[in-house]
Amino acid sequence: MKTHPNTEFFNQVTELLLEDETVSRGTMMGFPCLRVNGAFFASADHRTGDLIVKLSKEHVAALIDEGTGRPFAPAGRTFREWVVIPDRDQDRWTGLLGEALLFVSNDESS
Repeated sequence: MKTHPNTEFFNQVTELLLEDETVSRGTMMGFPCLRVNGAFFASADHRTGDLIVKLSKEHVAALIDEGTGRPFAPAGRTFREWVVIPDRDQDRWTGLLGEALLFVSNDESS
């Protein structure tokens, strides 16, 4: 899979998640992504390198309200359970990636 220089930080931060055999790399709408048991839970915008994660719609709204995140709205359609995180804070990304992994894992098991 071709990697883009803007997604190097995403690849570094997500490397440990790949030790879980249920987690794999792939693509989503042309963006590099991570899946758990085949379901998307995180991605990086290859144009900007921003993190895109799937969380509860309540947490997404809170992150947007506090200014930490932005709505994920490709082609103008807002995805309420996805948020864009533009900073490059490794601790924040690690926490949100872990939360997204659990959120999608729990959603898939129900």
